[in-house]
Amino acid sequence: MNLTGINRVKSLDGPILVTGHTGFKGAWLKLLLERLEIEQIGLSLTPLADSLFNRIGFHSLRHDETGDINDFDSCLRFFAKYRPSVVIHLAAQPLVLESYNRPIDTFQTNVMGTANILECARRTSSVEVVLVSTTDKVYENNENSKPFREVDNLKGKDPYSASKVGTESAINAWRNISKIEKGPNISAARAGNVIGGGDFAKDRLIPDLVRGYISNQDVLIRNSKSNRPWQHVLDPLSGYLQLVNALLEGIDVPAMNFGPNGTNLSVGEVVSIFSENSPLTPKVVFEDTGAQIPLEAETLYLDPGFSKKLLNWIPQWSQEEAVISTARWWDNILNNDMTAREASLLDIQELLLAPEVKPNFT
Repeated sequence: MNLTGINRVKSLDGPILVTGHTGFKGAWLKLLLERLEIEQIGLSLTPLADSLFNRIGFHSLRHDETGDINDFDSCLRFFAKYRPSVVIHLAAQPLVLESYNRPIDTFQTNVMGTANILECARRTSSVEVVLVSTTDKVYENNENSKPFREVDNLKGKDPYSASKVGTESAINAWRNISKIEKGPNISAARAGNVIGGGDFAKDRLIPDLVRGYISNQDVLIRNSKSNRPWQHVLDPLSGYLQLVNALLEGIDVPAMNFGPNGTNLSVGEVVSIFSENSPLTPKVVFEDTGAQIPLEAETLYLDPGFSKKLLNWIPQWSQEEAVISTARWWDNILNNDMTAREASLLDIQELLLAPEVKPNFT
């Protein structure tokens, strides 16, 4: 198993709390923890009807609860009831384009919601570690293709990225409080563009391709030359657990990148790889105007060197493999009578295999 030191996480006195467990990353983390037999609880909004959470159909040993992280008193009662040892905070408004439509809600959830969780952890003596998932988009991006390192400047350019910079400010504030009070060990985790089976969020590339296939409608693709650090969702999640283990051992890490290996794929390359490796081939219409629509960055590179050095964390999927794996997940669900749980557990099993016996994608 490549999750170094996982026994330390498994021996916690209390459960791991995953906020946002009904979201895409949260559902994958919940299933991974279930597979590793690590006790867990979840706090999140009600899952959407077409969510991966509902597709998998969870059967927890302990009850998850629906709730809003913006309701401080309700969150504090939840912490007092379940007394978690570790908090992995994923709950957020995660969509860049949606943040333009709902900027106030985005800041409220991503900044003040995080502050509520950090303060609940501070007031709950059982909590040893808090890991907050932020984003690679917190860095000041001058479009120079320079891979971002943890020490680089933070600066948002849109409501989403700016709110996540605010999240990082809250993390730093509560880290200082914890050092004074000897409270929980707190850190931020910054991942790239996560992909994988089951994501059905709007305005995301692969979910748009899947929707186009299901509805037999054209898929409009803009900015095909833009690139991103694409990674299979299980890669950063395994890194999160390794970082949690390090934090439990007392290592002081303000923030850590979890990015993919290799040169970033462009949007157009992702579309080609997805279509060439599955029968899910909707008609794609490229609408490149020659100028980047000023809503998202054109280039974004993440340097994962620190996580590799400190944790010996190694991504198990290349960027191309991550796209192929996602295509196969959807093909298995839509065309091969496989359940979402079965398809997801196949990917988790691949994560847990030693690298030398990994299945070959070629």
